[in-house]
Amino acid sequence: MEKFRIAVRKFSPFESTLQKLWDAFCLKNNIQIEVEMIPLELHDLYEETITKEGLKNGDWDIAHLNTDWIFDAANEKAVLDLTSFINKNAPQDYPQGWHKSLLHLQQINGGTYGLPFHDGPECLIYRKDLFENQTEKENFKKQFGYELFPPKNWEQFTQIATYFNRPADNLYGCVFANYPDGHNMVFDFCLQLWTRGGSLLDNQNQININHTAAEKALDYYRTIVNTAIAVHPGSKNFGSVEAGMAFAEGQAAMSINWFGFASMCEVIGESRVKGKVDITELPHDPDHKTASLNVYWLYTIGTGSKNQQLAYDFLRFATTAESDKLLTNEGGIGCRKSTWKDAEINHVIPYYHKLEMLHENALTLPQTPIWPKVTELIDQMVLKAIETDIPSKTLLEETQNAIEKII
Repeated sequence: MEKFRIAVRKFSPFESTLQKLWDAFCLKNNIQIEVEMIPLELHDLYEETITKEGLKNGDWDIAHLNTDWIFDAANEKAVLDLTSFINKNAPQDYPQGWHKSLLHLQQINGGTYGLPFHDGPECLIYRKDLFENQTEKENFKKQFGYELFPPKNWEQFTQIATYFNRPADNLYGCVFANYPDGHNMVFDFCLQLWTRGGSLLDNQNQININHTAAEKALDYYRTIVNTAIAVHPGSKNFGSVEAGMAFAEGQAAMSINWFGFASMCEVIGESRVKGKVDITELPHDPDHKTASLNVYWLYTIGTGSKNQQLAYDFLRFATTAESDKLLTNEGGIGCRKSTWKDAEINHVIPYYHKLEMLHENALTLPQTPIWPKVTELIDQMVLKAIETDIPSKTLLEETQNAIEKII
């Protein structure tokens, strides 16, 4: 029999979890097929599975796909509709074991195209040891005239980041992920937009970013990431993983990143901030409410897989409450409500139960076949904003025109 192949999102907690789950699954079911798990960076993962049709032609049996891509993958008939498998033999307590916000993006045209694997909406991650330090509190109040708390609005975010920026101590006010991979800067732009009451869609449900809220969002973002006295100098080359590692290594006071990078601080060996971290909701415009972004990872099965039943059996095994908890202990983020509320998990990661709160404010990106192309355009726009002096208004107009050409 040929090898069973899994395309894995490159991230050591995912890699170790999957290996452990596969070994346990084979042992339990006396399966002897050889497995090949290939860890891939974001761009390569999309390329291998969807662009090069690896899921369609049988190169991959299972792939980690994120919800930005699932609409595309389902339309391309690259991933299997799991409905008939679920109807015959549903995963443990499906669907009520999961929050509703982790079940809807993979529901496309009446089909179910994946099972939740890893999650954790965007949030503000901060060093509570710094924020709770009496001396820091006194010094901050003297300087800025208000109490030191996690920032409620973006002006406070800038002030606090500047206050904690101490290059001589290898501590920076905040860290961003500005590597242009079509993800982080797009997400950051969306968060800036939403927390100012803006939207990606107009009244006709078409993508439109050419408006005042978007201009304010882009203006603020390009300014903050270029504020050398507030921001980690590595930010320009960091993806979300690198930014998460820098925070875990104690190099930043604040970070806007996925919840998973907060919990990683409590469980990975490299962390220098165990027990010193907390999370809260994102700063927002005083006239508008906070927002979070929910993009999550799915286990999917390739339509070209010759081992579809085996693949589904493994997915059922990999999404049990026990497997979900294992992923969390390895440094990923379990998707089940049982994991969020688990006493042992909350003992190790004291803010784990806050996932429910984040999901209540979590927005999602537009589900449209053109979204992957739109993200590239937004990514280029934000990069240009950071690297040039072209006014935000002009950049937004140009990008909107380019978007309209693909619509």
